[in-house]
Amino acid sequence: MIFPRLVRQAQRLPPPSGRRHFWGWLNAVFNRVDYERIKEVGPDRAASEWLLRCGAKVRYKGFDKWQHDYNGLPTGPLGKYKIQGIDASESCIMYRGFDYLDGLEHLEEIKLCKCMYIEDACLERISKIKNLQESLQRLEIITCGNVSDKGVISLHSLRNLQYLFLSDLPAIKQRDVMVQLLQKSNPSLQVELDLD
Repeated sequence: MIFPRLVRQAQRLPPPSGRRHFWGWLNAVFNRVDYERIKEVGPDRAASEWLLRCGAKVRYKGFDKWQHDYNGLPTGPLGKYKIQGIDASESCIMYRGFDYLDGLEHLEEIKLCKCMYIEDACLERISKIKNLQESLQRLEIITCGNVSDKGVISLHSLRNLQYLFLSDLPAIKQRDVMVQLLQKSNPSLQVELDLD
């Protein structure tokens, strides 16, 4: 009786060659947006949970320490801890979860380093978030192979962006044109490139 059930369960498991597909599926689950959770605990807490679940770190306004332990998330009154910085280095964040960023009003810096799911659509999404157009001052994009000129140029609507660092982005082909377009819309923007 038990044996046929085990056979059926084993048939549903992905083959060894499907490990990459499994991890992609799991990462998509981690990036699913829980809108009820955002309403329940507020945008900063919900975004913190999403980011840490995906392997990123956050820094809160008024604190120097980066929070990286999901189980060590601070408790206290809702709204007390406001995200000021995100370090998504080697995390699995992807476009699907970017709705978590909508309510962040104090986010000043984002670092995207070796993020395999970051693509042009992610940068376009960041550039359209009203709160980030006002608050974001510093952005680093490093070794994200799916980022091209198109995605970086879309950042022109981040009015208060002061520093943009781009490194190891092989899909960028027209860097001079890209920098000119960005600085035309934001003359105070400092762009640092390491693209060779």
